[in-house]
Amino acid sequence: MKDYASAFKGIYPALLTPFDSESMINEKALRQLVKMNLDKGVQGFYVCGSTAEAFMLSVEDRKKILEIVADENAGKAKIIAHVGAISQLQAIDLARHAQANGADMVSSICPFYYGFPFKDLKAFYYALADSVDLPVLVYYFPANSGVKFTLDMVEEFLCDERFAGVKFTNNDFFMLQQIKVHYPKSVVFNGYDEMFLCGISMGADGGVGSTYNFMAEKYLGIMDAFKNGNISKAQKLQFEANAILAKLVKYGIMPAEKAILEMMGIPMGNCLKPFAEVSEEARKDLRETLLSNGCSL
Repeated sequence: MKDYASAFKGIYPALLTPFDSESMINEKALRQLVKMNLDKGVQGFYVCGSTAEAFMLSVEDRKKILEIVADENAGKAKIIAHVGAISQLQAIDLARHAQANGADMVSSICPFYYGFPFKDLKAFYYALADSVDLPVLVYYFPANSGVKFTLDMVEEFLCDERFAGVKFTNNDFFMLQQIKVHYPKSVVFNGYDEMFLCGISMGADGGVGSTYNFMAEKYLGIMDAFKNGNISKAQKLQFEANAILAKLVKYGIMPAEKAILEMMGIPMGNCLKPFAEVSEEARKDLRETLLSNGCSL
């Protein structure tokens, strides 16, 4: 079995999509976002996932975003292309495009909405693996997809070395730990930012998260502190991140994240409707919370 855990471990911002006033992709801002995080030392990027508003974008826009990120990244960090869709044909099209444009891995959420049985979901993922010469990362997010897996179901993917591992956006850390026990060379990414320290303490190889867009240094710091046995420092950084996350939840996670990046000088614009805009009062509260929790603007 290939050692995906060693090859892909680390911190991967789930990139936001910046838009201009006409709700078109702001290429310059996206390049700024990639460069800022490369300068911070992230190990890779998760492109066109939930945070990118992927399910509200056209296939053409999803391809364009990947092309911009790959070009700006220029091989410096790993790229995981999220190609998830309800349609298998669409997911395969996006996966082939990702391979042609230098992605290191493809990932997909489970096809949702229609309540597909597991045999159909398994067929979807295996068709995706058959369509490209890239490893596949299963995106497990039961709260949003409505699809729950057992450990036995996860093993039906990880027994095939074309499947690199799991993006584990769930709080069942026993299941996460058991995946690592059974498949230590599979990469397991923690998904919930507020539980990052919990995830790595139970064996996660790193994380994919939306708040990494603007405070990747906190999660890099948590990983480093944990690795070196400095649990009090790791907790301090996690608690600071969580204080900020509590405000994001209050004001709308992705719109608030874009507002924060605007404060940092990257013109992110608004999220696509029906996402709401962030008020000036909320922006002031976010700014104060960031500064009081060790973030520089």
